[in-house]
Amino acid sequence: MARVLIVGAGMTGSLCAALLRRQTSAPLYLAVWDKAEDSGGRMTTACSPHNPQCTADLGAQYITCTPHYAKKHQRFYDELLAYGVLRPLSSPIEGMVMKEGDCNFVAPQGISSIIKHYLKESGAEVYFRHRVTQINLRNDKWEVSKQTGSPEQFDLIVLTMPVPQILQLQGDITNLISECQRQQLEAVSYSSRYALGLFYEAGTKIDVPWAGQYITSNPCIRFVSIDNKKRNIESSEIGPSLVIHTTVPFGVTYLEHSIEDVQELIFQQLENILPGLPQPIATKCQKWRHSQVTNAAANCPGQMTLHHKPFLACGGDGFTQSNFDGCITSALCVLEALKNYI
Repeated sequence: MARVLIVGAGMTGSLCAALLRRQTSAPLYLAVWDKAEDSGGRMTTACSPHNPQCTADLGAQYITCTPHYAKKHQRFYDELLAYGVLRPLSSPIEGMVMKEGDCNFVAPQGISSIIKHYLKESGAEVYFRHRVTQINLRNDKWEVSKQTGSPEQFDLIVLTMPVPQILQLQGDITNLISECQRQQLEAVSYSSRYALGLFYEAGTKIDVPWAGQYITSNPCIRFVSIDNKKRNIESSEIGPSLVIHTTVPFGVTYLEHSIEDVQELIFQQLENILPGLPQPIATKCQKWRHSQVTNAAANCPGQMTLHHKPFLACGGDGFTQSNFDGCITSALCVLEALKNYI
């Protein structure tokens, strides 16, 4: 039985796992490892420590589908809509730029429910707090070391984490990346920003006419969302949640500052945008060091194969673009490259 490891439980990794399970008739041991404490990657949904039903999307806010991808990736949209994982966005988002023919979708159970759907479909063994540190070749297999625990062996590996994290891996992998590939990988760049989730008690009122708003006049804050309102799941039993995304210049300037200091700065600016907000009962500040791809890997559409036998490839939005369809494109390209090795 082939042992397959997918590193990264975000959009590309979870869809790779589901597609691999669907398209492979041979028996397969499939593992997904992620260094975080939950699945989602940059499509993560945080929960209030006081009520797990009070949630906030700290990464992607909604999914925009263009006419091109509505056709090209129709089966993926149809599946998620049929399962109720996605729903059309019906709440008002002020300042949103809409192009003709675009459709926007939200995930009522939080944006990470898309990832959870694909991981469930894949039947993969999913492990959190598994940070890969080394990849070595041992007798035509991959030996993968993580920060804690014993190394494990696999026949095939797909790396879907942000490209700078791939370049940090130690072991034989450093010699397997060709000079040309290394240059392509080192040229991949990302924007950085912070997201702040605020959780409120049930019955708290946040009286604004919108569910989300793009801010153009603030040096710190770029987007604010009443997250439960955005997802159309307002309830008297569950308190509202608010999400703030910072601007990229703010994110870059304060990238190495403490989370506490950054949170305080965001709160100060939020008072200018939404004066007199009630006190939240919990907060969650998330640093996105690798937020969105500003420069994808050149000349490698969707994936980069680093080794053929045994198979090792990288995928993710670093090889396409930072959105839902970019991740689907990458997962399909990885599967295409991988299918001859299963």
